[in-house]
Amino acid sequence: MIVVKSGTQENLLEVHMTAPITDKDYSEVLMPALDEALAKVEAVRMLVVLGADMTDFTMGALWDDAKLGLSNWSGFERVAIVTANTAMTRLVRAFSILMPCPVAVFGKRSEDEARLWLFESLGAIHQTDLGGGALHVELVGKVDAGVYEEETEDLNAFIRNNDQFRLLLDIRRFDGWQGLGAMMAHFRLVRDHVGQLDKAAVVGDARWKAIVVQVVKRLIGQEAHYFDKNDFDTAKAWITAE
Repeated sequence: MIVVKSGTQENLLEVHMTAPITDKDYSEVLMPALDEALAKVEAVRMLVVLGADMTDFTMGALWDDAKLGLSNWSGFERVAIVTANTAMTRLVRAFSILMPCPVAVFGKRSEDEARLWLFESLGAIHQTDLGGGALHVELVGKVDAGVYEEETEDLNAFIRNNDQFRLLLDIRRFDGWQGLGAMMAHFRLVRDHVGQLDKAAVVGDARWKAIVVQVVKRLIGQEAHYFDKNDFDTAKAWITAE
């Protein structure tokens, strides 16, 4: 059975699922509720309280679940799933990076925590002009696609004032991307200005060294210097040196 409730905020949809769950629950309850919500707002934040495991879904329901995601990629802003099922928790966490929006999973009786996450500020990007065409960009927490959109104009303004620039990419407090959409936004942002990038320094820990340095190197066609998280001042001096 699926019960849909309107949340306290206009774009919050709360979905409670209990066994058994059939394709009829999707077609007659969930889909109409989602269509109605999307008629009012561009995207919804959805809380799913799952009181069932995979064996409680009929095959038709599983198919409808897949179609729901594929047909409404752009309609979800964030999704929080509350479940006590260990297998479901592992599955969601394993595939969350491939989702186009931030997805998080919470344990049993954590509905309030999940609601807070749906509307709290996630990651952030801080940009600081170091002078002389050098830009310090710090990624903090788990960054979603909306953050990149907000920062694009500031980056464009900096680029307009500098024919070439040097980038100090600070990922000491970076925890990753909130979904596939955020990752793609990141690389689009870099790609759009790569022709003006003179050199780059990356400051972080070992988790991101291999990935980020290789990506930056391929984008700018030259070596990206990596500095350990404890060597920020050295990196800053290198990137600002004439």
